[in-house]
Amino acid sequence: MDTDRLLRERSEHDDFLIEHYSSPLPEEHRPDFRGLDYFPPDAAWELIGSYEPEMPRKIPVPSSAGIESSYTMLGVVALSIGNSDYRLTVLDDGDGGAFIPFRDGTCGVETYAGGRYVGVDADSVGEVTIDFNTAKNPWCVYDEEFTCPLPSPENWIAEPIRAGAKAYEPSS
Repeated sequence: MDTDRLLRERSEHDDFLIEHYSSPLPEEHRPDFRGLDYFPPDAAWELIGSYEPEMPRKIPVPSSAGIESSYTMLGVVALSIGNSDYRLTVLDDGDGGAFIPFRDGTCGVETYAGGRYVGVDADSVGEVTIDFNTAKNPWCVYDEEFTCPLPSPENWIAEPIRAGAKAYEPSS
């Protein structure tokens, strides 16, 4: 595990939230923002799975606004977590990347109740590494003006994944 790289990426993400013009963090929350809380880096959450690409197709995905939105499904990642096997839907992020929206046993307690996102190298076929240490909050966590895709039931993981970003609460 490249802990230095992970910590640098987390710091850059926090800087983006404070400074970038397209940050989802409302202007009024930025002066008091001191960075997100994260679980400590843990190599045990770098999991090897099998990516099975599919012909891209639009599927309905639940959203934070309480309605379904259409997203492009790129394939499925099959992996084991604890004693359970999962087949997690991979979505196109709209910016040339891919992600898995997921819920886990920490949702609503240590992390955002709606779930988090983890990136996937969708250019791979076969073995892929899913690094839950890089899990991020959707933008609707920072500002309810954003509508975010939420995990479909097939992306609900029973085990707690104590990796990546924790729940965000504004300081004020």
